[in-house]
Amino acid sequence: MKKTTRATNLSRRKFIVSSAAAGGGLALGFKLPFVGSAQAATAAGTEVNAWVVVRPDSTCVVRIARSEMGQGTLTGLAQLVAEELECDWKKVATEHVFPGQNLARKRVWGDMATGGSRGIRGSQDYVRRGGAAARMMLMQAAAEQWKVPVGELTVADGVITHAASKRSTSYGRLAIAAANLTPPDPKSIKLKDPKDWKIAGKPMKRLDTADKLNGGKVYAIDLKLPGMLSAAVKACPVHGGKLVSFDEAKVAKMPGVRRAVKVNDGAVAVVADTWWRAKTALEALPIVWDEGANAAQSSATIAERLKEGLTADDAFADTKIGDALKVIAGAPKKVEAVYSTPFLSHATIERMNCTAVVTADKVEVWTATQSAEGSLAAACEEAGLPLAAGEVHKLDLGGGFGRRGGTQDYTRQAVAIAKQFPGVPVKLIWSREEDQAHDFYRPISQCKLSAGLDESGKLLGMHIRVSGQSINAWLNPGAIKEGKDVRQLQGLWKEPGDAQFGYTVPNLQIEYAMRNTHVPVGPWRGVNTNQNGVYLECFMEEVARAAGKDSLEFRRELMANHPKHLGVLNAAAEKGGWGKPLPAGVHRGIAQFMGYASYSAAVAEVSVSAEGKLKIHRMVLALNCGHAVNPDQIAAQVEGSVVYGLSAALYGECTVQNGRMVELNFHTYPLLRLAEMPKVETVIVPTQDFWGGVGEPTICVVTPAVLNAIFAATGKPVRSLPLKNVKLA
Repeated sequence: MKKTTRATNLSRRKFIVSSAAAGGGLALGFKLPFVGSAQAATAAGTEVNAWVVVRPDSTCVVRIARSEMGQGTLTGLAQLVAEELECDWKKVATEHVFPGQNLARKRVWGDMATGGSRGIRGSQDYVRRGGAAARMMLMQAAAEQWKVPVGELTVADGVITHAASKRSTSYGRLAIAAANLTPPDPKSIKLKDPKDWKIAGKPMKRLDTADKLNGGKVYAIDLKLPGMLSAAVKACPVHGGKLVSFDEAKVAKMPGVRRAVKVNDGAVAVVADTWWRAKTALEALPIVWDEGANAAQSSATIAERLKEGLTADDAFADTKIGDALKVIAGAPKKVEAVYSTPFLSHATIERMNCTAVVTADKVEVWTATQSAEGSLAAACEEAGLPLAAGEVHKLDLGGGFGRRGGTQDYTRQAVAIAKQFPGVPVKLIWSREEDQAHDFYRPISQCKLSAGLDESGKLLGMHIRVSGQSINAWLNPGAIKEGKDVRQLQGLWKEPGDAQFGYTVPNLQIEYAMRNTHVPVGPWRGVNTNQNGVYLECFMEEVARAAGKDSLEFRRELMANHPKHLGVLNAAAEKGGWGKPLPAGVHRGIAQFMGYASYSAAVAEVSVSAEGKLKIHRMVLALNCGHAVNPDQIAAQVEGSVVYGLSAALYGECTVQNGRMVELNFHTYPLLRLAEMPKVETVIVPTQDFWGGVGEPTICVVTPAVLNAIFAATGKPVRSLPLKNVKLA
């Protein structure tokens, strides 16, 4: 195991880099006490190792380093630990660990980030080893107490038995003795074969449901601390604009107002005794902005910039097999299309918020974050304090979708405001309008595709050119090598493993032309697979029809070398009744794609009325995520991906006018309504030979399956989104 730098010598910058790059290495059973204020779940228990605390009644508290935002990671990780721990699932509880604690214990819990559908797949190995190590220590404690070989013991549901002497004891009675033992070497631990799982792999009920139903759940936006003040913030409506001045005197005497304060070069806040009073005063505050040159930008100017990238000479080819351009030019039949997708907002129900307390020697924040270590680094940097002087109290998220990851703007704002009220808790909450106006949006892009077919309809070559904005250019410039950013071609990659192109095409060229704008962009649930899935799968539908072939059969012919892609395609087609009769006016569409190390496919059934009204009746989605830790949670995530995908397909669009975002609330940025939700059927086809993601993969096939069904219904392809702007009749 690599030597870990002491916290006192670790810079914030190095910490950010190391926390982002961490592969999850940890020291099981590290023998430091639990640092920081003990949580209620741990108070009456004994820490056996970093992952497991056992109470006297044998309740096992599983510590969770990842964030819970409704996706079920908390329950899934607890299942994996409990499986190896051999405890009683009815006596399992969980608690979050915090990044300050992690840092003080030399990052014993490893990577705490939750994104890219890595919550389980990125930590499954070491959390299982944590559970197994705790089990081994508890059994060793029993063996020493009874003076018998540990090999003579058995364990089930937290009870250890010695059959020869007919003795048994519980985890609760052994915890203290076990905690004093030397932990086993993690590398020596043999994990269970998944086929022998009894808790993992089963549809266990979620552990975080009850307090959501009874109103007991406290999200960051609900937090109340003694003496707490509230803040509302407003940044320059034009991205990149500056704050010139504000007239605090105009609002100083409004009810409850404490102060109006500068937050940074581009934002101002009002602090009051309640958030509504702060927001009301902020709306009345005279502010002068320097909007800058970006105020001249619009959706039209951005679209022109992207269009230019479709034919420019500065694109780079990430995949180049054969000579696609030459083959297409000489093909007997050619197909060409240009697709486009807009900026999208995350639109989390819980708006951006953070509560901060800053003193001369400490900073504490309470927040909803997908990157607890990133929040710690941002808070300490903003407070001007070392990492060891900070802590982030992590609460469950009311939606994340990538917005609460590396973009810790709301954390920085809260700390900047709280610094001006030393020792006083200040809770910053963004308004919905601010949340929509200052998101890190899903990138906008266009895609030009062309294909060449022979006389029999065989695909000879394909050329794909994506022109669009780069997430890395905003958030991780170091990942762009020699001006080449492969991230935006996610799902079109030639390398197997995470998001591989799923067809064998004899002549294939896939390119990206970077065309950045002044609008900030970032990860959005499913990120670039959602756009690239639309581009590839909708165009593949056009090519299949030009070839005069069935949509499913045309794809199958190109997928012989991609058995896992083909497996989910066949599973979705079979469950979706591909080729079977449908009610009059109902049509099917199909799509497949890969992202986040998982394989997805979908079949959609839709109808389009004579007036052009679309109804989505049914969706069947197949997913191969390798190992299925909790099938019910997987089905729920697939259903959620349909909601998210259809919201984007039908309505999602953030437009730019005079340099600023136009759609600032749900009346102009609507989400899918309950009455619009189709019947969703999930087919899980795990091959149990890899670990894939779940939360994001299936979104990428939702929209193309629907668009291809619309093509079948109307005879016309849909090439731009959202559908609210498209006339279907």
